[in-house]
Amino acid sequence: MLRRIVLLMGLAAALPAAAALNVFACEPEWAALAKELGGDKVSTYSATHALQDPHRIEARPSLIARARGAQLVVCTGADLEAGWLPPVLRESGNAAVQPGRPGYFEAAQFVARIEIPTKLDRAEGDVHAAGNPHIQLAPRNLLAVAGALAQRLGEVDAANAGHYAERHKVFADKWRTAIARWEKEAAALRGLRVIAQHKSFSYLFHWLGLVEAGTLEPKPGIEPGSAHLAQLLAQAKAQQVRLIVRTPYDSPRPGEWLAERAGIPLVTLPFTVGGSEKAQDLFGLFDDTIAKLREQRAP
Repeated sequence: MLRRIVLLMGLAAALPAAAALNVFACEPEWAALAKELGGDKVSTYSATHALQDPHRIEARPSLIARARGAQLVVCTGADLEAGWLPPVLRESGNAAVQPGRPGYFEAAQFVARIEIPTKLDRAEGDVHAAGNPHIQLAPRNLLAVAGALAQRLGEVDAANAGHYAERHKVFADKWRTAIARWEKEAAALRGLRVIAQHKSFSYLFHWLGLVEAGTLEPKPGIEPGSAHLAQLLAQAKAQQVRLIVRTPYDSPRPGEWLAERAGIPLVTLPFTVGGSEKAQDLFGLFDDTIAKLREQRAP
């Protein structure tokens, strides 16, 4: 009997561990959220990193290969990945992760989007018909997406549905507590007038009550010229702008020009997971974002 038990234990040890669910995330925040919800039941891959503009990615063969082996694709949607994701999915040949299938998940479908244009005109720059897609910087958006994503993980991997549901409960409880702390820490920022490089931080500003006094880009995706920068300089002085913010992938040159002449700081906010040394997970993303804003708060 003992010999049989030892034999069975040896066979069990020789068997491969249950394969983790392969999640292809378009952006680091969704890879991080899938990991929060899935733990060791998921293997996550992010197609982009914090130093890349998610609008402007090439449909590389390596991305196609990753999508080919994915069981769930998690992206922002709202046209953010329109320039590169469709060919990646098409060329992958993976029927399970095509739009409309359970293996395809768009986070923006589960939140109320802002800045939806009343008309579409390419002369207005890189506008998004479905509204501003940079939804990850409002923590309540992430709370809504987390609930939907946990449910989808359970649908795609039914054997572990209970695991995802339990991890979602733990995450949601911790996240709500963190939101209350962040809002308390950021209370003094309300009304702060800022200039952003792109419409990257609109959800963050809306959440914290910051006022966007202008953007370095005259139109979305358009590099600023000297006339626009001169106009912004006059605005910054007239409206008592206290801060200029940019993402890690934005060119620092326009912000540095304005910061030097207006006498106000230029701050690089992490924008997504991996955007700074301290923003290595979703909690760190907001911890560091608020800390950087508070550090630069003018007295």
